[in-house]
Amino acid sequence: MSATTTKSGLLVEVRDVSKAFVGVQALDKVNLTVGAGQIHALLGENGAGKSTLIKILTGVHQPDSGTVLLDGVEKSFRTPRDAIAAGIGAVHQERNLITRFSVAENITLEDPPTRFGMFDEAAAVAATRRWLELLHLDTDPRTPVSRLSVAQVQLVEIAKALSLESRFLLLDEPTSSLTPHETGTLFAVLRRLAAEGVTILFVSHKLEEVFDLCTHVTVLRDGRNACESRPLTGMTRADVVRLMIGRDERAFAAPSMGLRSGPPALELRGVATSLGHRDISLQAHTGEILGLYGLVGAGRSELARSIIGAARITGGEMLIGGKPVTIKNVADAVRNHGIGYVSEDRKAEGLILQHDVAGNIAATVWHRLQRLLGFVSDGMQNRTASPFVASLDIRTPSMAQLVGNLSGGNQQKVSVAKWLAAGSKILIVDEPTVGIDIRSKAYLHDLILTLAREGAAVIVISSDMPELVMLADRIAVVKGFRLVDTFDNSREYAAASQRIMRAIHG
Repeated sequence: MSATTTKSGLLVEVRDVSKAFVGVQALDKVNLTVGAGQIHALLGENGAGKSTLIKILTGVHQPDSGTVLLDGVEKSFRTPRDAIAAGIGAVHQERNLITRFSVAENITLEDPPTRFGMFDEAAAVAATRRWLELLHLDTDPRTPVSRLSVAQVQLVEIAKALSLESRFLLLDEPTSSLTPHETGTLFAVLRRLAAEGVTILFVSHKLEEVFDLCTHVTVLRDGRNACESRPLTGMTRADVVRLMIGRDERAFAAPSMGLRSGPPALELRGVATSLGHRDISLQAHTGEILGLYGLVGAGRSELARSIIGAARITGGEMLIGGKPVTIKNVADAVRNHGIGYVSEDRKAEGLILQHDVAGNIAATVWHRLQRLLGFVSDGMQNRTASPFVASLDIRTPSMAQLVGNLSGGNQQKVSVAKWLAAGSKILIVDEPTVGIDIRSKAYLHDLILTLAREGAAVIVISSDMPELVMLADRIAVVKGFRLVDTFDNSREYAAASQRIMRAIHG
C-alpha cells in the first residue's frame, strides 16, 4: 500500500528570510534550497533558528523580510491552514495533539469523515489504522491521546502529518522519544516517500541519523547560515559539528563502574504495579548509573512513575537503603525518601513554563522555605536557585526569566536543578537529552556522571541506545511491563546492543 498519492514533490526555496522577536534576531537573512524528492537535514544548536524557520514555512510565523518560494512561485502563509493547502505537512517539536480526543479524531481532524452530517467514527478509525500500521504502532485508534506514552504521542504526530499526503514534509526532532527500532521503521517510510517524490526537511540533534537518512544539509548558527544546501557526501561528523558550534566537539570520557558496597540505594523485589508491571526485581546502587531500556510501550516510564508514587505498587516490596518503604505519593517520595524524577516530558510535567527560573528550581523545597501563612518570597527562591544556575551554567538573562522562554537545553538543566535543590539521593532521569543540542547533551552527560560520583544512585531511561551504552554501569531491559534482562555494561556498543535486542526480540 502506497503511503501517499503524491506524484511530485515541491522545490522549496527560502531567500534572505529574517525574523525577530522582542529584540532577539531569530533569523538573519537565512537561505535554504530543498530539491523535489530530497531528504534534507536542517541542523544547528538550540536557539540557532531551526524551529523558527520551520514555523515560517508552515504559516505559524510570518517573516519580517525575505521570500519563500514553492516551485518557483512566491508564497505567503498567513495561517497553518494556508501551508497545508499548499501541500505542506509538519511534525513540530511541540506536541500539537488534542489530548482529550482519540487518536482517530486527531489524525482525521483536518478533514473529518462524516455520515448524515455527523462525525463518522468507523470511517475515521479505518482511515487511521492505515497510518498506524505504516509506523508499526499497535494502538487502538479509539484510545484517548491522554492515555498514550510520550513515544506513542510522537508516532501519532508523525502519522497525522503523513495522513495529509503532503508534497513537502517537515519533521522537527521526530525521533526524539523513539528507540532505534521505531526510528528504523520511520526511516523506511521516509525513504519510500522520497522515492515517490515527496520533499522532506529533517531536523535532528542525532547526527548518526542525519548521515543515515539525509543527502543534503543546511546548518544554522546564531540565526545565520553556517552552510547552505550542501551535499553530505564527503562530509564527516566533525565537519558538521564544527559548522554547528564553531569549534571541534569535545570527547566524552566514559565513566568508571560504580561501587556496589553496602545495601542498594533502591531495590525492587517482585514488584507489581497498578499500571501492569509484574515480578520486577531491580537494584540501583549508590554511585552507580543504571540504564533502563525498552521499546515504545514497554513500561519504562511507567515503572519510574510507580517508584515515585505517581502510581500504586500493588505487590512485592520496595526498599530504600535496605529498609522496606511504602511511597504514598510524589511529595512523600521527594520529601521523605530523597527520590527525584526528571520527566521525559519536561514541558508538560517537569516544568512550570509560565513561572520563572527561580520558582521552578525552588519548587521542590517550597515546603522548607515557607514562612507565616505559607508565604515564599522571591528572595528565598533566588537564594535557593542561584547556586544551581551557576553550577549548571543555566543560560538565562535573570532569575526572573520565564522558563518557557529558555532553550530546550537550558530547560532541561532547570528540570535537573530542582531535584538537586531537593537533595535527591536517588535520581531517575527519563530521556535526559531529548531535543537538545550537542553542547548541552555533553554537559548533561557530564552532570549525570558527576552526580553518580558524588554518591547518588542514578537511573537513566533513554531511547537513545548509544547514549545508554555510553553512560550506564549496568543495563536493565524492559519488555511488556516485565524485566527481561539485566547485565553489566562493558560500554562496547556492538556487544551491548546485540544483547539488548536479543532480550527484546528473543
